[in-house]
Amino acid sequence: MEMEVKDIPQKKETTQFLTIVQAVNDGMKTLLETDDTVMILGEDIGKNGGVFRATEGLQEKFGADRVIDTPLAEAGIIGTSVGLAVNGFKPIAEIQFLGFIYPAYEQIMTHVSRIRMRTMGHFSVPMVIRAPYGAGIRSPEIHSDSTETLFTHMPGIKVVCPSTPYDAKGLLIAAMEDPDPVLMLEPMKSYRAKREEVPTGKYTVEIGKGKKVKEGTDVTLIAWGAMMTVVEKAAEQAEKKGISCEIIDLRTLYPIDREIIAESVQKTGRAVIVHEAQLTGGLGNDIVSIINDTSFLYLRAPIERVTGFDVPVPFFALEEDFLPTSARVVEGIEKVVHF
Repeated sequence: MEMEVKDIPQKKETTQFLTIVQAVNDGMKTLLETDDTVMILGEDIGKNGGVFRATEGLQEKFGADRVIDTPLAEAGIIGTSVGLAVNGFKPIAEIQFLGFIYPAYEQIMTHVSRIRMRTMGHFSVPMVIRAPYGAGIRSPEIHSDSTETLFTHMPGIKVVCPSTPYDAKGLLIAAMEDPDPVLMLEPMKSYRAKREEVPTGKYTVEIGKGKKVKEGTDVTLIAWGAMMTVVEKAAEQAEKKGISCEIIDLRTLYPIDREIIAESVQKTGRAVIVHEAQLTGGLGNDIVSIINDTSFLYLRAPIERVTGFDVPVPFFALEEDFLPTSARVVEGIEKVVHF
């Protein structure tokens, strides 16, 4: 007599409704729980939980020997992390603001990014550098820099930039599991701007892969980080004028997902690139080159860039005038559509 086999209900993965900064915290907690070699280093990250509370509660849970308050010395934080990384540990180094990273630039350029090459593959540097970045939260100007191209021009280190809570946790875990160093730029303006469901378990978002946020037919909008919100609002406004926008979130700035850019631009024939960094030397220039290399004959209009201006990030009263707005993006959209 055969027994009836009933369907066994599958256990559903639980989720939490988190902001980006909470997702970053949860990602670090997951890594500390699952890998004893993971450590976190940074200024005020222990007892105080960091200036944005990204590390809140982690020292209390995992101890001061794994979540380490450091002196105010960015070069020391990165140099110490290099030593830990080549000796079997997996450090997560927090730089309090991206604008504070410049004293550590020499360490990153001459050591972090080159050890695999320098040792002919005998050593790698499995470390993550976390750095809140960007304007829009009324911080003094050196706190608000968006200088990602200093690092995208540095072979040997990958650069990621999430715009959603789900991607923030997934990219952080993927970055820590990567055998090479990864710089994770975290958009401060988006830290608590929205919530979404984030799995409680361990998962990854593939480094080097962009995401198509919205399908469209008339123009491709390319952005990352806090500019995604600006682009999405601009697309809504353009849709009311009968313009169909496709939106690409790069997520990884180096290496860039050339395929997703080419596929989208070849479909729409037009492109608007949006970033808050200054126009000159901005990552938009590299994206223009990618489009010219892969999709020039598909273009129906010159590529438009909507960016910050070629000045230092100004103080509070003018900060919003420096950042790209949805109105400026709509102007760029209409310029390429009506070319």
